[in-house]
Amino acid sequence: MRQEVGYKEKSGQFTKFGQWYADRVQDTQYRDAPWCDMFIAWAADKAGISQYVGQFAWTPSHAAWFMRQGAWTQKPEPGALVFFDWRGGKSYKGIDHVGIVESVKGSKIHTIEANVDGVWLKRKTRETDKVVGYGVPRLVKATADKPAEIRLSERPFVPAPRSEPGSPLDFLGTPPALLTAMVLMTVVLSLRFSGRRRGTHRRFSWPWNAPTHPHASAAPPSVKAFPVAKAPPAENARAKTPPAESARAKPRPAPTPAPRPARTRVPVGSTTTATRRPTPTRRKPYDPS
Repeated sequence: MRQEVGYKEKSGQFTKFGQWYADRVQDTQYRDAPWCDMFIAWAADKAGISQYVGQFAWTPSHAAWFMRQGAWTQKPEPGALVFFDWRGGKSYKGIDHVGIVESVKGSKIHTIEANVDGVWLKRKTRETDKVVGYGVPRLVKATADKPAEIRLSERPFVPAPRSEPGSPLDFLGTPPALLTAMVLMTVVLSLRFSGRRRGTHRRFSWPWNAPTHPHASAAPPSVKAFPVAKAPPAENARAKTPPAESARAKPRPAPTPAPRPARTRVPVGSTTTATRRPTPTRRKPYDPS
C-alpha cells in the first residue's frame, strides 16, 4: 500500500483502482467514480484481508458494516479506518471520505488517503474534529476467530427458526384455536342447562328422543283419531227441513192478570176495629219472666 503513495488519477478521473472494482462488481460506472474507498478495497484484496476490512465503494455503507461487526469505535489506532464528515456531523449517514490511520501522535492522526487534493494518493495529518468514527479490522478478525459455540453462547435470545407453511388444519392445534373451542363449549353448556331450569326447552317423543333399545321401532307412535260424526245426506236434510211458512212462529196471546180482591173500607169512628196480629215482645236480658 505504501508503494502506491504518490499515485495520480488519469484524465477523465480514471484510476486503476476504479477499473479493478468495476471489473469485480461488473459495473463500468466505477471506473471514473470517487476512489478513496475503492483504493482501500484494492489494498485489502492484495494483502488477503478483505474479510476483515470489507470491500465497498460508498463510505456510509462501509461504516455501517463495521457497526454490524461490532468493530466501531471512537478511539484511533494504527491500522484502523478513519471516516470523515467534512460538515462536522457525527452520523455515519453523512460520511464523505475514508482513509487509513498510519500513526497517532497526540490529538492528531497521520493517515494515508486516496483521492485527496483533487487527484492524489498521499499522506495527510488530520485533526479529529471532522472524524465520525473508526472501523477496526482487528476487532472484526477477533470476532471471526471465536469458536462458533462461544459466539452462540453470547446471544441468549436466539430467534426460533420459521417453520414452513403446512396444512390449514395445523391451526386447530394452536393455543388460540383451543381457547376458542373451550369458550364455545362453555357457552353451549350454559345455554342448555339454563334452558332446562327455566322450562324453555321442550322434549319431543320422536325422533329426537327415540328409544335406544336395539329392538325398538323407529316408527312414530300411532295416534288414535277421535270419531267424527258424518253429515247426513243432502236429501234427508232437505226432507227434515220445515217449509218457510211453518218456520215462522205464531204470536202467543198475552196472559190475563188475576183479579185482586176488593178492599172494604171501614168508616172512621166505627166500633169495628181491624184485627191485628199480636206482635211478639222482645225479652229483656236477665228478665226472670
